[in-house]
Amino acid sequence: MRILYFVLPVLFFSCSLSTEQKCFMNKGDQIFKGYEEQKPYSVKQILNEKPDYLEIVNLKQYRTFKKDSMQAGIHSYSSESESIWARQDREFKVLKDAFSDQFMFCSQQQVGNILYGLGKNRLGFWLLKIENNKPAAYFLGLSFSHYYMNSIQQGPIIKDGFLQFEGSLVKIIKVAGLPGYDDYSAMEDGKLFKINLKDLMKDSDNDGYNDIFEKSFGLNPDDKDTDGDGMNDFEDLNPMFASEKNKFSQLYELLLPNYGTSNLKKLNYTFEVYETDCDYFHQINPELRVLFMPESKSKQTYYTRVTDVTDGTISKIRKDDKDPDTVYIYESGSSFTNDYKAKYVKGKWILENTGGTVV
Repeated sequence: MRILYFVLPVLFFSCSLSTEQKCFMNKGDQIFKGYEEQKPYSVKQILNEKPDYLEIVNLKQYRTFKKDSMQAGIHSYSSESESIWARQDREFKVLKDAFSDQFMFCSQQQVGNILYGLGKNRLGFWLLKIENNKPAAYFLGLSFSHYYMNSIQQGPIIKDGFLQFEGSLVKIIKVAGLPGYDDYSAMEDGKLFKINLKDLMKDSDNDGYNDIFEKSFGLNPDDKDTDGDGMNDFEDLNPMFASEKNKFSQLYELLLPNYGTSNLKKLNYTFEVYETDCDYFHQINPELRVLFMPESKSKQTYYTRVTDVTDGTISKIRKDDKDPDTVYIYESGSSFTNDYKAKYVKGKWILENTGGTVV
C-alpha cells in the first residue's frame, strides 16, 4: 500500500501541464484548432438534458418558428433589419437605457412597480428586471443552440410566479459561403418554456449574478469572489482569475478588442469569452469583462460545451529562435486572422502586423 500511495501523486503531477506547455508553442505547431462541426442534438437529446428547473408545455395554438424568424429578420441581411432597431428604440426605450444597450429585447411586462423584459445577448437569454429604478438581469441557462425565443410573445411573460415564453426547439445549421454565420432550423414548434422565478433569481452568494449564470460559465455560485482577489464577481472585470501584471499578460492585453468607450465597467452583463488554458492569458487586466473556458471539452461546463459563446481566439505564444525579446502571436475571428511579431523593448511590447487573412 505504501508504494501505491507514493505512485498516485507522481502520476497526477506528471499529467499536469506546466505554464510553459500551456502558453507556448513550437515552430510548426498548429496555431488554431481546426473547425469541428458538432452533430446537432435531436429533440430527444435536448429534452433528456434540459435543466431540472425548466418546464416545457406543448401549445395547441402558437406562432410558428417560420413566421417569427422571418419577421425577426434572422434569415436576411435586408433593410428589414432597420425596422428591428427602430422597434428596439420605440418599444423598449426604458429597458434599453437602463441596461446600456447590452441586450436585444423581445417582450416586456409591467407587474406592479416592476418592469420585466426578455433579452438576448452574445451569452444567451436573460430575464431583465427594473425595480425602483434598479436594473438586474437573470441568466436563463438555455442554449441558443437548442432553444429559440420568439421575437414577439403573444402572452404574458410573468404569470403565477413563473417566467414563461413561447418558442421552439431548434438546431443550428452552417450557411455555406458565409463564414461565422449560423442559421436556425426548427425541430419542434409551439413550446411554452416556464421557469419558477425563485429558481431563476436565486443568488446564493449575493454577488449580483444568479446561480444559473455562475454555474453556466464556471464561476462559484457560493463565493462572491470566485478568484479570491478581494473583488466581488459582479464588479470584477476578470472574475475567474486574479489579474497579475507581467510581461506576457500585458502582451495578451494588447490583442483584446478595443471598443473605444469609457463606460465598459458598467456593462455587467457583457463579456468576451475565450477558450484557453494559458495562465498568462488568465492573468490579464482587461477593460471589458472576460470569461474563460478550458480547452478540453470534458472540463467545460455543459452550457459552454453546447453553446458557441466565443467571438475570437488568441493563440499561444511562439518564441523567436534567435532573439529572446521577440515572440510571435496570432488572433482569429469568424472571418479573419492576424499574424503579429512582438518585440519587448524597455518594458513594453511593440506589435507589428506581419500578415493575416480575410474570408
